[in-house]
Amino acid sequence: MTQKDSYLHLPALEIKQGKNRKLYCFAVDGKLLPTFTTISRIARDSDQRICGYQRPEVLSHISGIRSYLESPNPMIPNAIVVAFDSRVKFVPSEDKTNSLDHGRPGMLVIPSESLTKDSSKPGWIVDGQQRVAAIREANISRFPIYVVCFITDDDREQREQFILVNSTKPLPKGLIYELLPTTDAQLPNHLQRRRFPAEILNRLNCDIDSPLKTMINTPTTPKGLIKDNSILKMLENSLSDGTLFQHRIEDSESSDLQAILVTLKHFWGALAKVFKESWNLPPRKSRLMHGAGIVSMGFIMDAISDKNRDKKIINQKTFEEDLLPLKDICRWTNGYWDFGPGMQRKWNEVQNTPKDIQLLSNFLLVQYKNKVWNNHGKS
Repeated sequence: MTQKDSYLHLPALEIKQGKNRKLYCFAVDGKLLPTFTTISRIARDSDQRICGYQRPEVLSHISGIRSYLESPNPMIPNAIVVAFDSRVKFVPSEDKTNSLDHGRPGMLVIPSESLTKDSSKPGWIVDGQQRVAAIREANISRFPIYVVCFITDDDREQREQFILVNSTKPLPKGLIYELLPTTDAQLPNHLQRRRFPAEILNRLNCDIDSPLKTMINTPTTPKGLIKDNSILKMLENSLSDGTLFQHRIEDSESSDLQAILVTLKHFWGALAKVFKESWNLPPRKSRLMHGAGIVSMGFIMDAISDKNRDKKIINQKTFEEDLLPLKDICRWTNGYWDFGPGMQRKWNEVQNTPKDIQLLSNFLLVQYKNKVWNNHGKS
């Protein structure tokens, strides 16, 4: 990159698409992007007409990308998409050696004088504003990034490209979760937090001795009855402040995976035996296999483990003994849940919502305390 006479000169490649479309590709230090690009925020003008197209920055998203950028070995392979106005020019290389039928090398010339005001900048970010913001805020000296751009003075074309770029179907979250355990690189925070729960889920779904083997619905086990996200929520709750949290390795951020798996296999094996009539049924036929049931029973697992905390490993028989007193009050497949005066709910009216999950969890925990915990140690 060079700067001459108030212009940036960036080596670029011109690519022809369709009859008269042209794209330009170049690399630049991401720290420099805010000096010649800005954001076209979506709003309405005085006549209530839509102008702009970008949503506000998502601070949590930016923070996650920034943390990743500040990690030892980050990489962002996907390009920022920029729309330039006609002040930006492409000057083809005089050397035709590397030219192709569909493209040619050259220099992109970008005006750089008086670029302190957003209104004077020649570029608008069509896709990648969160990445650009994260690079801007990251505590790093530089970060080269790949940019794909087009030149137009028509903001309708910019908006059209914004819609096309952002309307493509994203990767299914289940696929991402299933891939997480197979990676070692530092990831954005929201994915980093789910890597270990995803690894546990994978073992529960694949281990030959797991009561949940092939029962969790993932891209590789599409016939599984239990939603992967329900299992992940159950695991994350327990890893946060439940029994699985207790299996952290002292003076380390790591956890004892084998001890965690033993606890889970013993508990869910006991659950399958005690509630065998409600086990291995589609969620529409059994609320035990439903998100509300899975997450709620995760809290019961934590409560049983807390009651038996003097035991290093709780065997399946102990879990079964503590689950049995709950059998008669659970309405997984028929009847009505008795949540209190005026709070009767048909078995299949319990939904996978935070409110219903809390209602069911609190009910089961109170019943467990009354029927089991309070009688602990009594003859």
